[in-house]
Amino acid sequence: MIVRDYAALLLLGLCFLLDHSSQAQTRTKARHQSHVGQRGRGVFREEVTSAGARGRLTLGRRGRAKVQRTKRGWVWNQFFVLEEYMGSEPQYVGKLHSDMDHGENAVKYTLSGEGAGSIFTIDQLTGDIHALVGLDREERSYYTLRAQAVDIHTGVPLEPESEFIIKVQDINDNEPRFPDGPYSASVSEMSPTGTYVTQVTATDADDPTYGSSARIVYSILQGQPYFSVDPKTGVIRTALANMDREVKDEYQVLLQAKDMGGQLGGLASTTTVNISLSDVNDNPPRFAKSIFHLRVPETAPVGSSVGRIRAHDADMGDNAVVEYAIVPGEEGNMFQMVSNGQDGVVLLRKTLDFESKKSYTFKVEAANAHLDPRFLHAGPFKDSATVKVSVLDMDEPPVFTKARYDMDVFEDTPIGTVIGSVTAHDLDASSSAVR
Repeated sequence: MIVRDYAALLLLGLCFLLDHSSQAQTRTKARHQSHVGQRGRGVFREEVTSAGARGRLTLGRRGRAKVQRTKRGWVWNQFFVLEEYMGSEPQYVGKLHSDMDHGENAVKYTLSGEGAGSIFTIDQLTGDIHALVGLDREERSYYTLRAQAVDIHTGVPLEPESEFIIKVQDINDNEPRFPDGPYSASVSEMSPTGTYVTQVTATDADDPTYGSSARIVYSILQGQPYFSVDPKTGVIRTALANMDREVKDEYQVLLQAKDMGGQLGGLASTTTVNISLSDVNDNPPRFAKSIFHLRVPETAPVGSSVGRIRAHDADMGDNAVVEYAIVPGEEGNMFQMVSNGQDGVVLLRKTLDFESKKSYTFKVEAANAHLDPRFLHAGPFKDSATVKVSVLDMDEPPVFTKARYDMDVFEDTPIGTVIGSVTAHDLDASSSAVR
């Protein structure tokens, strides 16, 4: 409602009724009279002539009148024009009429303001308003204009200039968009049904306050039965429990956003969500065989490597780190084990002697370094194997029984005369090939 010093008149455009019980906007044929001001009394009357937002605005100088209203909420002072109009003729918006106009072509109607002349035009004699071009509500949703009736001969205003609005009425001409797609997300393997994965959001440039053009519903086109999406919020959750990363670690979900509440005729777009399963420690280490055979020369120095053994863990990262140890026992005391995260290295702890002991047998154990309490019931998270170490005989030099021998011999003793004997002992076994 625009009030001016000299007596303002209320310009009523196309009215529409918001029916709160059905949540639908319903245009209704209505007739209103309004008087504002004390000087230059006037009456504006508006008639809605069709559901296509066509109206008639009557300007007049009648006596004092009252505003007629129902208990419902009226939006007045507006004309409506459909966006993206594709007709061959200019789109009819509404009609201005003054009570001073008696059909004698004595009244001229003028239009000024936003888009007057370039977008909207008025027939100066009839008061008919038309839109000259197709309009896009997403670029501009309304235009503010001013109307006036003047004497066609003298140019003297017959009515005070009044302001009104032409609103561009939305149609469903924009599909939903995923501004951040495609998406990537991760969720732990073995998660229960309903575990949150991520949320996607689509936007729609259409009017969210009018109809269902911008009411978006989400659905999954590809990715079931593994995942589900909330149709209203776009929240993606697991739909299948205990998905195993070691079986399948990557999933691609094709997601659709459709306006018009997902109903027939709605516009839609899609995006992809690449979901990876992150690892948890749900697998124990396992030895590939139950017995490992190692060999070491009897002359190997203490601390030298005897050999390596490995247990395989299907998990990854920290969940696959394995620690190795020798199970306490008499024969295992000759060796020690160190872990490097993947392998267990057997080291010599004491000196070996083939002639004293030719082989050693002991057990080793592989266990996860980091346990997940959620999966302890699936344990134990360790495995054991037997290690047999064979000591290799080496060609050891003979050893004299004495470190020094003293002998006497006469002078002039003939060549070849035996003057004494020495004794040496070979430490290798009598059956050894290196003796």
